[in-house]
Amino acid sequence: MHVKKDDNVFVITGKDKGKKGRIIAAYPRENRVLVEGVNMVKKHTKPSQSNPQGGIIAQEAPIHVSNVMLIDPKSGQPTRVGYKVMDNGQKVRIAKKSGEVID
Repeated sequence: MHVKKDDNVFVITGKDKGKKGRIIAAYPRENRVLVEGVNMVKKHTKPSQSNPQGGIIAQEAPIHVSNVMLIDPKSGQPTRVGYKVMDNGQKVRIAKKSGEVID
């Protein structure tokens, strides 16, 4: 996947198009990511020990990884991600727009 946990991303399609957020969790097997404040859904919960009231809560649902783009750390604009092998043999992600190393 071109993004990982704690990356800042821009949503490019769907009902939350244009929103920015931080990735809370990544699910590589399902090709999905959980983005903070994006794709909010209502969940009905039964009363429990931790939540004695129960009721309806709003929480994030995963979205497909193809619907987000990484935000360039230099310009703040959405950018594609490239990969480069450094001199010491380490593989790093680079922003295509600015060429800056992300990792």
